[in-house]
Amino acid sequence: MLDWFASIGGWGWVVIGLVLIGGELLAPGVFLIWLGLAALLTGLVVGATGVGWQGAALIFAGLSVASVLAGRALTRRKSDEPDAAQGLNDRGRQLIGKVFKLDATMTGGEGRIRVGDSSWRITGPELLAGSEVRVVRVDGATLVVEKA
Repeated sequence: MLDWFASIGGWGWVVIGLVLIGGELLAPGVFLIWLGLAALLTGLVVGATGVGWQGAALIFAGLSVASVLAGRALTRRKSDEPDAAQGLNDRGRQLIGKVFKLDATMTGGEGRIRVGDSSWRITGPELLAGSEVRVVRVDGATLVVEKA
């Protein structure tokens, strides 16, 4: 086995890299791709410089660590950004801060507003029909509003 490893040159590393990248297609998990890229780069370095197998193994090890860390940084950065669909399954939370017109006069601190093709129960100060209200929070299925 050591003789085989010592005999692979730059092209061997490129083939190993392509096999690892292909393995990512069979077992997706976004890990083999980074090792495959490290093997491809190792193949380029070995092909250009002609280093021995010990140097190639060290280069591959270093590039593997660097590519995995870079991959984690890329994927971590994306997941730390505020999600555009943050309230996707929580429609009430999406409405916080939005302004709507009252369909009817609020009586007893309760009323209804129209949001798209749905009607929402609201609570807040007593206001006349046509007044603008801003959603400040959600209490269950009820929107709490204030005068806009």
